[in-house]
Amino acid sequence: MRSSFGILSDGREAGLFTLVNRKGLKAEVTDYGAALRGLMVPDKKGMIRDVVLGYDDAAKYERGTESFGGTVGRVANRIGGGSFCLGGRTYRLTVNNGPNTLHGGRDFYVHRLWEVLSEGESSVIFGLDSPDGDQGFPGNVHISVTYTLTEDDELQIEYRALSDADTPLNLTNHSYFNLAGHDSGSVLSQFAAVYADRITRTDRNSLPDGTLLTVEGTPMDFRRPKRLGQDIEKNYEALHIGNGYDHNYVLNGQGYRKVAELFCQETGIRMTVSTDLPGLQLYTANYLDHEPGKGGAVYHRRFAVCFETQFYPDAVNRADFPGGVIRAGEPFISRTGYRFSHK
Repeated sequence: MRSSFGILSDGREAGLFTLVNRKGLKAEVTDYGAALRGLMVPDKKGMIRDVVLGYDDAAKYERGTESFGGTVGRVANRIGGGSFCLGGRTYRLTVNNGPNTLHGGRDFYVHRLWEVLSEGESSVIFGLDSPDGDQGFPGNVHISVTYTLTEDDELQIEYRALSDADTPLNLTNHSYFNLAGHDSGSVLSQFAAVYADRITRTDRNSLPDGTLLTVEGTPMDFRRPKRLGQDIEKNYEALHIGNGYDHNYVLNGQGYRKVAELFCQETGIRMTVSTDLPGLQLYTANYLDHEPGKGGAVYHRRFAVCFETQFYPDAVNRADFPGGVIRAGEPFISRTGYRFSHK
C-alpha cells in the first residue's frame, strides 16, 4: 500500500510503502533513499514495537545526516585516500571522512528519489540509474533493491546491479536497530552475536591495513551472544579507534547463511541476520548526537546498533580482499535478510 511521505525541496513527492504479512509483521519503506523507515514487530506480550530508527517524513530524511535505513552505494564504507586504480586508470573521489571516501562521497544514494519499479502487498522494488562518472565512479549502472516481507517473518533485501563497465560496487542497508523499540534508549543491554573468527584491523582513520585479527580473547569476540555493552569500554585499540564497535567482521561460511543475531530480554524479540556477503560492519551508533527522530523521539549515542552486510572496506584497493568490483555486462545479485521471532 502506497501513501504520501511528503514533499521534497525540489517539489517532488516521496512515497511510503507499507508491506504486511499474515502474522502481523509490518514494514514501511520509502522511495526516498530506498530506505527502511519502520519495522513493526510483535513482542512476547503481543505489543507492537517499531524496532528501527527513522524520521517522520521525506523532508526530514532529506535534511538528515545519519542514513537511517537507507540503501548505501555506489560503495558503502571506506575507500582509502579517496581514490582507486581500475583498468590502468586512477579515479579520484570526494573525500568526506578524514582522508577517505565514506559511503560514496557526498552525493549519497540515500538522498535520492528512487524509481518505483514494482509494488505489491508484501514486496516493493526500487530502481536507480547511476550514470558513468556518478560520485566519480566509472560505468553506467542500473541498480534495483527489492524489499520482501516473507510469511516466516523475514524482511529480505535483494540487490541487483548491471554495469556497462568494470566498476566498484558495495551496496548495504544502513538500518539502526533497537529491539526494545526505536524510542526506548540505549541498546547496550541487548545481546548480540556475530559469527566471525576475525576482523579487519584498521588504522587510526578506520581504514583496513590488510591485517586480519583473531577475535579470540578480545572485546571484539561475539561468537557467543553477549551484551553489546559488556566490553565496549574496554581498553582495546579497535574500540578506541571506533569510539565503540565500528568494525568489519570477516564472516564465517559462504553462501546465504546466518551471520549475526540480536536479542532483547525485555521484549523477547530476536533478530537473525543472514547474508551471502563476506563481511559485516557492526556499528553501535557511536556518533548519534541529539538527533530528532520519529514521533518526537530524540536519538542519542548508542541508542541502536547496525548490522551492515558488505564486502570488506577498501576492497577495490586490496587484491587480497574478496569482491567489491563488478565486471561489465555481468549481473550482480546479493541478498540479506532480517528474520524476527519472539518468546
